[in-house]
Amino acid sequence: MNCDVCKKKSASVFLTQIVDGKMQKVNLCETCSKEKGVTDPTGFALADLLLGLGASQEMEKGSTTSRCPSCGFSQADFKKTGRFGCAACYDAFAEGLENMLKGMHKGLEHKGKVPPRLLKAKLRDEELKKLQRDLRKAVADEKYEVAAELRDRLKHLEAEGQTAI
Repeated sequence: MNCDVCKKKSASVFLTQIVDGKMQKVNLCETCSKEKGVTDPTGFALADLLLGLGASQEMEKGSTTSRCPSCGFSQADFKKTGRFGCAACYDAFAEGLENMLKGMHKGLEHKGKVPPRLLKAKLRDEELKKLQRDLRKAVADEKYEVAAELRDRLKHLEAEGQTAI
């Protein structure tokens, strides 16, 4: 079985971690395990290793700056801790960081979830605004029967909104 990092040497260190009921396995050769800090319990985090497999090498290739000009944080410090020293580090290590983030998050833009209740309220508000516009237009066009239907639908939708709160 080959090393998951270098893909060349035979793996001799086998790590398994269970996070939230999901098993994660990493197989490393002796050299890569030492580089990743497996022998140093204070500097090793399996989660950081799993997220950054191959990404740290990309970061080293892509970046021309070896230290942050503001705090002096190095790429080796980032690899060991999985965290930057200051906000300027994001600019100093930007080239390699972009590729790493793409691999970790499937893109560079965060797209979170909207709670269902909030989504439903937003859709109801949009429908209310549309009905109000249509009602004003119907009254302006003197289509009073259509306006009465729109008014009734508006009242019904507003009543639903009051009971939902």
